Amino acid sequence: MAVLGPTNTGKTHLAVERMCAHASGMIGFPLRLLAREVYDRVVALKGAAQVALITGEEKIVPDGARYFLCTVEAMPLGRVGDQINGLREVAFVAIDEGQTGADPERGHVFTDRLLHARGYAETMILGSETLRPLLRKLLPDAEIVTRPRFSTLSFAGAKKLSRLPRRTAIVAFTATEVYALAEMLRRQKGGAAVVMGSLSPRTRNAQVAMYQAGEVDYLVATDAIGMGLNMDIAHVAFASLSKFDGRRHRRLHLSEMAQIAGRAGRYQKDGTFGTVQLGSETHGAAFTPEEIEGLEQHRFDPLEHLVWRNTAIDLASPQKLIASLEARPSRVELTRADDAIDMAVLKRLAGEPWVMERAYGARGTARLWAACGLPDFRKTGAEVHTRLVGRVFRHLSEGDGKLPDAWIASELTHLDRVTGDVETLADRIAGARTWTYVANRPGWLHDGAHWAGRTREVEDRLSDALHGALTQRFVDRRTAVLLRDLRVKGGDQRVEIDPDGAVAVEGEVIGRLDGFRFHVDPLARAGEQRLLLAAAERHLVKVLAGRARELAAGDDADFGLDFHGRMPPRLLWKGARVAALRKGRDAMAPRIDLDRSLASLSVDDRRRVQERLEAWFAVALAGELGALVRLAGLRDQVSPAARGLIVRLVETLGNLKRSDADDLVAALTRDDREALRRAGVRLGVVHVFIGALLRPEPTRWRLALWAVANEIAALPPLPPPGRTSIAVDDGLPPGFLEAAGYWPIGAEAVRVDMVDRLARAIHEKREGRTPFLPDPNWAASAGLRADGFARLMRALGCRPQAIDGSQGFAWRGLRKANPSPEPACDAGTLAGSPFAILATMKGR
Repeated sequence: MAVLGPTNTGKTHLAVERMCAHASGMIGFPLRLLAREVYDRVVALKGAAQVALITGEEKIVPDGARYFLCTVEAMPLGRVGDQINGLREVAFVAIDEGQTGADPERGHVFTDRLLHARGYAETMILGSETLRPLLRKLLPDAEIVTRPRFSTLSFAGAKKLSRLPRRTAIVAFTATEVYALAEMLRRQKGGAAVVMGSLSPRTRNAQVAMYQAGEVDYLVATDAIGMGLNMDIAHVAFASLSKFDGRRHRRLHLSEMAQIAGRAGRYQKDGTFGTVQLGSETHGAAFTPEEIEGLEQHRFDPLEHLVWRNTAIDLASPQKLIASLEARPSRVELTRADDAIDMAVLKRLAGEPWVMERAYGARGTARLWAACGLPDFRKTGAEVHTRLVGRVFRHLSEGDGKLPDAWIASELTHLDRVTGDVETLADRIAGARTWTYVANRPGWLHDGAHWAGRTREVEDRLSDALHGALTQRFVDRRTAVLLRDLRVKGGDQRVEIDPDGAVAVEGEVIGRLDGFRFHVDPLARAGEQRLLLAAAERHLVKVLAGRARELAAGDDADFGLDFHGRMPPRLLWKGARVAALRKGRDAMAPRIDLDRSLASLSVDDRRRVQERLEAWFAVALAGELGALVRLAGLRDQVSPAARGLIVRLVETLGNLKRSDADDLVAALTRDDREALRRAGVRLGVVHVFIGALLRPEPTRWRLALWAVANEIAALPPLPPPGRTSIAVDDGLPPGFLEAAGYWPIGAEAVRVDMVDRLARAIHEKREGRTPFLPDPNWAASAGLRADGFARLMRALGCRPQAIDGSQGFAWRGLRKANPSPEPACDAGTLAGSPFAILATMKGR
């Protein structure tokens, strides 16, 4: 029986069902991958003990096996002496993809099976309708059944890579094209699985499983997918419509296009096909109207002949073997096969004298022909491959006729390395397949089963490494997860936030959550950041709402004020920025603006956060600048002059030049002075200030409030704690030093309490205008060198004057900014000077 029809007609499924209905059976497949896929299915139906897998590189043959899944080349039927488990025949035989008999390289094997492989109860040939005319002529007694396609296949035109729908397979015909397309899909779509005929079954299965599980939505493959591999493909896009067939670069035959396009739409799901438009060109991948009609209607030109090679070979000598292989067929429906790799190698070796000496008689020639059957898995070409086959034959034809274990061990050791890129690993797998084939040849090794196991282990390790390398190179799992996440309604993806704030969606880190602010992964590509932000916006809504409630109920210890960075002072919650201070009605009452990262919160959540921050700020302000807060509370208990002075001190955050408030100070009553003293206010010689606010932490707070009130965008570095003097930087904003509690004098600035202390010490030390030597500790306590100390002394009204060779000073009085007539004063002081004030204080 011949079951013909396009793809997705259930032909293979039918063959498996028919085989399983018999006591024994065998199916020949065009690919090792497909044989393995069906083997797994039959094992599930019949149990591993009854099912065998036979390929050129792999043999799993349990003692009780009755069902055999093979590559066509490895089918044991039809060979002299072939017998497995006592079976010379099986009840059922099927040949899949029978139209492959027209293939120039492998067609002769399929043709031989079509003509000669038979089950004693039932034989089934599966293939395309193009095979019908030849079957009618070659097998006139065969019953031919046509099966319609389960679903519709329609043309969808050319699409850019970025516009390809999900569940698309993109088909190319070289590894270079496959890899390039997969790289582009990684950038645009999160990646793709890769399927090529050269992949080991283990690697291929892992890649397909990744695609089938939805981890990626795209597949890039060679035409290997056209040979019966069943996957959930909705659309097939051709990157090219031509390929190199081993002899020339040609356009695909319509039947080849159909074999590939037919992978779209499985069972009753309709499918589409088209081309990929890369840039402004389709790179020659454009279907003609006739091709589109033929593909949609499944109408193709029939095959004119099948490729044939003589199987009645003459093993008397290599020359007679070659002559018998080159025999021409007797039927016009068959055409002699061109020289395949085995034939090319045979002809080369037959020209070697040492080979002719060893390939003597039927046995020697058969041994040579068996060696020539070693496939060129690494695609090295006839010349290089001949050297390997020659070495194999040399060992088979000398001594005990076995390949040395040391040679196999050395080759496997060289191959058994899982480092390297995709191309390197793929080449090593091809090398491992060579030795797997060798290990499965009967009589070639001393312990074939042992070496078959070893080669399988090496191939499996390399296959796993290749799957990992393909995935790493061609799959951006994070992008794939996020693209899939955008399509899922309900947002039920797994979202995790670790203690460090790293946010992961389905295990893929998308960034870090710092308080309420989401930071995109800095390693993300520019085009990927949009996806990351969208994922954060989608999944963090509930998380942020929960954090808002946590903040509103949080302890005061969770909050802080950040003075650093070239930004306005910011309020922190658990170390993360949540708000900024902005200019308010006065310096002590700044406005609190919530950070933009809280914009997604509900109105109620924002209100609760605002209220909690304001409450904490009020408590913290009272704690750090309590002296100012208490001072402001005295305004209703003192005279108008004291009230004015308090207002000025609050405005200047606790440090006021005395010359700017002389009239207010002069009008203070005794009770005012006492109330101010108890509040910590010092009516100094040069400044009126609050000493407690000069400590480091209150200073930080005062500077923060000063910067906000004066709308200073970047707060300069704060003075080091405990420093009584600092260098003056020309780049400092005006008023910064004064706000910090320092008096600028030339290149340095001295803290105002030290200025007042030194002024009082000078007043105690001097006698009128008589020169005096300063105390040696004065400069050290002010943190000044000699030149800086001299400038400070001048600023305080003293002029340098030598005394017995030492540096002394004499009182000369302060210059006033706006000179005015001054009354006489005693003790040599000038009226209105700081020392006149000191004298008044001293008299009390």
